[in-house]
Amino acid sequence: MAASKTTLKTLFGVYGVIHRRTLLLPSTLRCPVILSTRSIYERDYRRPGQPPDTRWPWQKIRFDFSKGVEGIKKHIGLLKDEFVQRWTGPEGRPLIEHMLEQTRVQWEFRGPESLNQWVVSSDQEIGGRSEAYIKLGRNNTTCLLYGTLCSTPPRDGETRYSGYCTLRSKQPLASFDRKKQYDWSSFNTLHMRIRGDGRPWMVNVSAETFFSHQRDDIYSYFLYTRGGPYWQDVKIPFSKFFLSSRGRIQDDQHVLWLDKVSTSIGFTLGDKADGPFQLEIDFIGLCNDLAHTEEFAYELYKRNPEV
Repeated sequence: MAASKTTLKTLFGVYGVIHRRTLLLPSTLRCPVILSTRSIYERDYRRPGQPPDTRWPWQKIRFDFSKGVEGIKKHIGLLKDEFVQRWTGPEGRPLIEHMLEQTRVQWEFRGPESLNQWVVSSDQEIGGRSEAYIKLGRNNTTCLLYGTLCSTPPRDGETRYSGYCTLRSKQPLASFDRKKQYDWSSFNTLHMRIRGDGRPWMVNVSAETFFSHQRDDIYSYFLYTRGGPYWQDVKIPFSKFFLSSRGRIQDDQHVLWLDKVSTSIGFTLGDKADGPFQLEIDFIGLCNDLAHTEEFAYELYKRNPEV
């Protein structure tokens, strides 16, 4: 009897509780077994005061036969392109071109379809009042991020700080929605052409991790805009990016893994200066600066220092 209870508890995941449901079993066990609706992945952020979503994972899926057929055709085409690109060379280019490459434009904005690769968010997700929008600039050749920043926290009794706006690129996906990483190991510097209004921004780069508790790890560095009508060419070495998690700089710093860049890049504004803002981006690229030989700008700690 005790062994069967232990087996059922382990099977149904009693210890991973965020929201629980009670399942009535036959009277032979004489005790209810608690089922957890928590899936393998952690739940997304939920605003204070908002009721939890108690639906099972399969209840959130919308089944549509026509969309399913279209999705299969799409992913088979992507899989075919992946096989063809592997025979051509890395990322579908000849090997000699990949080895001698010194610069690369990763993102550029030359039409409405280029904006679909980006996501805009603000503190409205937690009840804030900031607003952020994205559109094409003049002649449809640039990306203009604009809006209004408001640092007034929401009146929910729990949130104490607010006031941020973010622009980030979407997770690149391969066939059948497999995560795809960028390989930037041939470069050591991030090169951007921007035009801002004098506000300081934060540039964020995310890399693939092995453990679930590292999913919020992100590498960041400061971006200072000059303001005015002139464009600004910014070069930031990847060795300058520091590790942070959920907004807190970590004591144990590590080098950014450039061979597995996942969520790619993002821009965050949170300088506590309420009012309108704008940031115009021409392109975001990479370059290999041969004059830059620094591997990492911050001190690395050893867990077992040598005596």
